[in-house]
Amino acid sequence: MKLSTPKLTLIVVLAVALGIGMALYVQPAVGGDSVMQQVQKMGDVLSLATKNYVEDVDTQKLTEAALRGMLSELDPHSVYIPAKEMERVEEEFSGSFEGIGIEFDVVNDTITVVSPIAGGPSEGLGIQAGDKIVRIDDSTAIGLSRSVVPKKLRGRKGTIVKVHIRRAGEKDLLVFDITRDKIPLNSVDASFMIEGTDIGYITTNRFSATTHNEVVTAARNLKAQGMKRLLLDLRGNPGGYLEQAYRIADEFIPAGKKIVYTKGRRAEFDEDLVATSHGELENIPLVVMINGGSASASEIVSGAIQDLDRGIVVGQTSFGKGLVQRQYELGDGSAVRITISRYYTPSGRLIQRPYSNKEAYYSGEGRVEGEEGDNIAHDHDVDDKGTKDRPVYKTASGRTVYGGGGITPDYIVKADTIGMLARKLRARNLFWKTADQIMKSRGRELRSTYEHDMSKFLNSFSVTEKDIDIMREFAKKDSIEWKADEYAFDEDFLKTVVKAQIGRAIFNNNGYTAVMLRIDAQTKKAIELFDEAKRIARLN
Repeated sequence: MKLSTPKLTLIVVLAVALGIGMALYVQPAVGGDSVMQQVQKMGDVLSLATKNYVEDVDTQKLTEAALRGMLSELDPHSVYIPAKEMERVEEEFSGSFEGIGIEFDVVNDTITVVSPIAGGPSEGLGIQAGDKIVRIDDSTAIGLSRSVVPKKLRGRKGTIVKVHIRRAGEKDLLVFDITRDKIPLNSVDASFMIEGTDIGYITTNRFSATTHNEVVTAARNLKAQGMKRLLLDLRGNPGGYLEQAYRIADEFIPAGKKIVYTKGRRAEFDEDLVATSHGELENIPLVVMINGGSASASEIVSGAIQDLDRGIVVGQTSFGKGLVQRQYELGDGSAVRITISRYYTPSGRLIQRPYSNKEAYYSGEGRVEGEEGDNIAHDHDVDDKGTKDRPVYKTASGRTVYGGGGITPDYIVKADTIGMLARKLRARNLFWKTADQIMKSRGRELRSTYEHDMSKFLNSFSVTEKDIDIMREFAKKDSIEWKADEYAFDEDFLKTVVKAQIGRAIFNNNGYTAVMLRIDAQTKKAIELFDEAKRIARLN
């Protein structure tokens, strides 16, 4: 029997809602109305709209809008994920995809390699930062949009794609037959020894399924290079898997200490996560850097380090997300993430900020930045703007910390500011374009001089005024006014970022990050605080 459109619509809505209801073990709604009665109401409305609305109705669009509206009544982190976004989400958190392994940008309608991904097939074939992909298989690649490029270059492992590359200094196009492979989406952006010290540096961009393994591998490599102290940079890391945060924190924290625990409305979502005896970094002095972009799993790690007095937290107050989501897949490839519990730091803190006003929540309301400087006693965690009544907790050594507003650092350091010229240039991607132009004309020479010695690059290479003239010309083409006083204010920053972009072209992300840390006030202060970190952790 063929179903009419209204009946089919109702069945689809009921199936989706029932799937959600069964997955969540839904109980009767408040006021005596059952979930099924509410589902019936939603189905009735959709059926009426489909049957009677003045124009044809896109039932999928309406259903997805209803799901978004439904979840928006909960909290900011309970969300609907359409099927078309699920592949990207799964790749991001699984830690890999299948393709040729490049980071790219589209500059002047041409695919430009920003960096080959370490360990991928493109790196193995010698494809370099700055290479221009002008043909893919038998078709021109000029004019492809950023969204289309991955569809052309990604594919099943073992398949081959032919790319034609224009490289500075080469008369003819270079042709590469690239066998696609599994490409790691690294969550450790950079790891290296800070020049002239025994301090290892590791920075992560998210907590994916591979993050713990990546961090441990990076730490082992740094220890082999003489690392005695570790700077863990979680700034801008929005979080990810709670389990990965627990495992990373476990590397630093002695066995038997509670790292994090969760509480939900249902008992099956309650969990206590306790440190094991397997930690490889329990006796290494530790400083963790955070800022307003550090959320969720980043706050679990930094909160555990702070509450257990295992090290020093430096930077700016974190985002303030203390909710845990679970993802439930729906029948059409889409999914919902539902907040199932809250997590608590070892002292018992819930660091979740109020979110009744979601716009204010995402703008950072409820975070106390505090005055710059020493905050070991956490005197700067409260102010007169509605935060004086935040709940009080104690760290393992008895220091006062507060709930309800993220993780406030033990030493507050404000982020560096840049001027108007730098902002305009950055918005037009002119730092990268300038570095790319420099690599076009001098790339072979620079690689020959520095590619095996990053220390030499850091200490002897400088961006010249002639190089800045290239940026000035780009700015002129983009109608950006180049004022002498604005340039004077931003000069060091502009030259540093161009050098960092050249560093990335030669050494990948390690080169970029190592250059930028040299003008980073938060990093400079963090490096000075290892004695304090060692004292608080009571390390010999």
